[in-house]
Amino acid sequence: MAITRYTKMAYDKADDIVFGTAKSPVSYGFGIKVGAGRVIPELNYAPRPGTEKDIARITKEYVDYISQDAINRAVTLGFPDLQLETEWISQMGTNTKMAESIVSGQTALLEKMHDKYGINLAIRHTIPDQREADHGLRPGMGGRNSYPERLLISAETACENGAHVLSCETMGGKELLDYGVMTGDITATLFGIGYLGSLDMSWIWPQFVDICKKNKVTPGGDTNCSGANTTMFMAGGYLDNDVQKTFSAITRCFAAARTICAWEAGAVGPDKDCGYEGPICKTIAGKPTSQEGKNCQCAHADLQGNLMAQICDVWSNESVEYHSEFGGSSVACWLGSLGYEVSLMNTAIAFKQEKTLRDLYMYSDRTRGPEGFVLAYDNAYKVGQAIVAEGKDLYRRARAAGITGGKLIQEGHKNKELLLTAKQKDVLDKIVKTLEALPEEESKFVEMCLKQYADVPAFDKKNYQL
Repeated sequence: MAITRYTKMAYDKADDIVFGTAKSPVSYGFGIKVGAGRVIPELNYAPRPGTEKDIARITKEYVDYISQDAINRAVTLGFPDLQLETEWISQMGTNTKMAESIVSGQTALLEKMHDKYGINLAIRHTIPDQREADHGLRPGMGGRNSYPERLLISAETACENGAHVLSCETMGGKELLDYGVMTGDITATLFGIGYLGSLDMSWIWPQFVDICKKNKVTPGGDTNCSGANTTMFMAGGYLDNDVQKTFSAITRCFAAARTICAWEAGAVGPDKDCGYEGPICKTIAGKPTSQEGKNCQCAHADLQGNLMAQICDVWSNESVEYHSEFGGSSVACWLGSLGYEVSLMNTAIAFKQEKTLRDLYMYSDRTRGPEGFVLAYDNAYKVGQAIVAEGKDLYRRARAAGITGGKLIQEGHKNKELLLTAKQKDVLDKIVKTLEALPEEESKFVEMCLKQYADVPAFDKKNYQL
């Protein structure tokens, strides 16, 4: 599968981008249309611990309890659309029979409920990337666990047994990201997320796309959950200071240049909800994005819970463990919260007020923190422009995204729109200077990093064919 790098923006201006509509909508499953004029709710969930010990029991957990409860609640509340997302537990990645049973069982239930009630339904399967950098990321390098091979087998299993959308949260470059976060080294982070991660994505996603095409499955997209989300969660909220929020914001800009690689390899969206870089990617490609925010409090908190809904096409709760709550099962309760938020967005679209609601979402959190500031759709568009300006050079575009994001935050602080602590500003100023001082040529940057980070634990240049 050929890779086509983005060298121009999908939209003429940022104000053209709204939630529920994408330049390139996609259809799949039983009546689901994404980016075609309304937002789709996507429910994510996890089974109760212990149910994975037996294939029949874990299948019943996913099909008869989780999926059935969610669809019943959607029908009860009158929601016209529902997308389920099964993020595979690790055992599904190593036990093919378990995965086959769950995937086929859920799809059969969705078809039955669609025929019975007319509700539009689809399911995304997000396969696990269990590869370990210290054992090897490519086939033949994974040792006795054969995790690189298992990754491709998982994609085949999902697609052959009824998945409507295939996604993954790939791990390439994480060993350098972790080192960069622990040491405050923005260059290591750029090398890990922006460069190594992009190389790995550009290797694995053409294979995923081919598998999807062979099985008539929609290749959705990826996320830098393992990288930029690590820094975002460590940066935390106002009580946290382990990682500066300005550092986190720049890694998010790097992440956009990485995540977009899946779409460049032929994936069509929607991408993954936990990829908070999704707004930047949508401005570049015009493909549907799945996002999460205020309705994912069951999984985690962030400083841009409203803002993330600004230009989404699919709206997710992140994930919730299956259990009982006062209002019913956890999946039913969180679907209610999710579905009503989507109903508000779609009502705004029907009354031609989508831009008003979009801006209310955005301004609600625009200045709550640096990361939300660079993800506000007008600033996200500017970061996207920086990426496409260097579109064919993986290193230069990630670096350009970081510099642009940094300067946007500096400008916001200078104009007194965005408040920064002295520490946050100091870290940001050093980051921008460091990025600007890096080599212009990819070859020189890579040569420098291979020497500088040769002893980083788990890093092996063979993982990236360097």
